[in-house]
Amino acid sequence: MMDLKFAPSFSVIALNAQRSLHMTTVKKVSLRCMAAAVILELYLEGCFTQSENKLTLSKAGFDQAHSTLYRETVLQPLLHKHAEVKDDLNWWVKKASMLSNKQLKKFETAISDYLKAMDLLEDIPSLLGSDMYFDTAEVEVRAYRSNMEAYSSITENIRAEILEEGSVTDEVICMLWLLRECGCMHDFFSLNEIEKVNIKLHDLYQSNLWAKVLFPIQIRHGIELGIKRFLELKTKFAKTFIGSSINLIFPALERSRAVFIETESWFDNSNQRLDAVITRLVSYGHEVKVMERGSIATLKIDNLLYDAIPHFVMMKVPIQGVRLVPKRPL
Repeated sequence: MMDLKFAPSFSVIALNAQRSLHMTTVKKVSLRCMAAAVILELYLEGCFTQSENKLTLSKAGFDQAHSTLYRETVLQPLLHKHAEVKDDLNWWVKKASMLSNKQLKKFETAISDYLKAMDLLEDIPSLLGSDMYFDTAEVEVRAYRSNMEAYSSITENIRAEILEEGSVTDEVICMLWLLRECGCMHDFFSLNEIEKVNIKLHDLYQSNLWAKVLFPIQIRHGIELGIKRFLELKTKFAKTFIGSSINLIFPALERSRAVFIETESWFDNSNQRLDAVITRLVSYGHEVKVMERGSIATLKIDNLLYDAIPHFVMMKVPIQGVRLVPKRPL
């Protein structure tokens, strides 16, 4: 999965399209999971001393483990003034996911700077800021965009290991757990594939010792659990204990909402209208690729797919444009 440490790898997909200037609830969910990913990274690299089910990390041992700033911002509040801390994995990941808002912001700065230095993340105008109402109100909305090649490589590797036959690495087991906890499964798997993922989760839990330890741990808080319960009332889709939270899609609701991009001229031809919208998006700094043309085109904008639906808004005069609606895997 690229020559990249585990926590930055997860952060590449977790930060993509998140607002960079504001601490939204959705971004906070992602940051908490990213902090938990730091603990998993240390575990995978053997930085803990393990005795039975207890994991011990000393300040001296941590200092010798090629510490990076993003690791320090997570571990300092956990180690505090103790020479060493000893507890089970459940305690470590939950404590990491419970950083204060101030600590989360410090962690966000550290991990985003780390990724930017590697050209894996950049700060661009948000697609939401291109919406007619935001644009005319001159509201600045900025967002992170992950390197498109890295984003595709990481997500396709996860999909391949989960959906195809064969063994699953510990790293991908961790990725799967993190996607479950931050509610991003539906960003990467279709409804049909979700059932396969659910079965895979259950099989891994039954046969893999690492999955048996990790999968029962839950780090979601408050509103996430409330939405999970609501969704469980709406569907009986996820049937097993380990997969029971797989339908949690709350974070996706804000990260890529629908926007309306108006055209500066009135076009009778749908292709001309689409080209005008693409030109406008590119001028705002977005990377746009036409995946499919037609009455409803499919665009890939900054790693995410959208349906481009012809639309007009009735003002004093009709305003023509395209409504971009987030497109989930089919």
